[in-house]
Amino acid sequence: MTRYAIDVQRSELHAVWSTGLADATHVVAVLPSGISAHDVGALAAALTGLSAALWRRYTHPSMDTHLDEGSSAGWQRCETRALFGDVTSTVRDPNLPIDDVLIVSYDLVEENAHRVGRALHTIDTKAVTDAVVGDIEFELAAVADAEAGSLVGRAQQAISLIRPDASPVQVAAADRLLHRSLLNPDELLQSIDPTSAAVAAAHWLHAAAEVVAEHLGVPPAAVIQEADTIEATPQQTPITVLELLDRQISPLNVVATLIQDAMLVAEGLLPKTAPAIQNIRKAQRRAASAPARQVRLTLLDPQRPSRDLLEDLLAGIRGCWLVYPRYVDYNDLSDVDGSEIDDMFVAAVRARASQRQGRLTDQ
Repeated sequence: MTRYAIDVQRSELHAVWSTGLADATHVVAVLPSGISAHDVGALAAALTGLSAALWRRYTHPSMDTHLDEGSSAGWQRCETRALFGDVTSTVRDPNLPIDDVLIVSYDLVEENAHRVGRALHTIDTKAVTDAVVGDIEFELAAVADAEAGSLVGRAQQAISLIRPDASPVQVAAADRLLHRSLLNPDELLQSIDPTSAAVAAAHWLHAAAEVVAEHLGVPPAAVIQEADTIEATPQQTPITVLELLDRQISPLNVVATLIQDAMLVAEGLLPKTAPAIQNIRKAQRRAASAPARQVRLTLLDPQRPSRDLLEDLLAGIRGCWLVYPRYVDYNDLSDVDGSEIDDMFVAAVRARASQRQGRLTDQ
């Protein structure tokens, strides 16, 4: 989301957002002299709140099946998204107190637009109002771009957000990046939304683990355990993902389930998934004979589940690369250098990934 700040020395209102690499900023408006710090702060806070409400429609899309029910979360999210077209007009003509009575909207997007409008009404400067409305239009366009899978310009801030659903456009872009630079994922981390990138990374991890597992004569998940004997490698998340993929669950469903569970935990809710329930029951049994132990409710960091999952999957791919040279049978090992081994590994993984290319679009 975009955060709004005040440059007190220059008397300017700034918009600041993350790009996945560093924060970007630009001047929204030059503030008139004599304006109180409270009024400026109220405007910046209202704009930040509006941005958060707008981007929540991106991070919590309408995926409910019963959208015709007025009380469902999905129906409410659809209604909120439909209000995007009225935001700027609401900002220019907000609800104002009448006889000390103020009408307040239950919808966060609509109400935050009214709050921005009321803050601008207090400042009462046309140039500032026009500049703020123009910036809100940029923000609305950025959300729409992100929803369409185009993370360019201001829409790059989507890279730092948590979304349970993946964009087909972004998954395809991540797949191309991994095909081109499997062992150097920097561009992937900096340009693709992490949920979509994790879907592609799960697909490529499965291919890499299978390539190495065939040489070891073990299940793909065992490759990750072997990698940990060479270099510290995340275990539980990559192994869980590989085991689920071996059960023919699609990469999209695996990633979405793990991230949705972590998002529920972040909101103080317990996922209904079997692993969470089993972990609690195990802890209860242990508590009867030993001091209580911590219970893991989700595999992922609830504060950054998409990025956490992506990092673990990429680490798993690296782990497969570490194991590969130790077990592949080269005709003449003395004639094979490190770069040639890397090329052999990447070529083998590419071939395997291409065999299952259709799984990337499976639901």
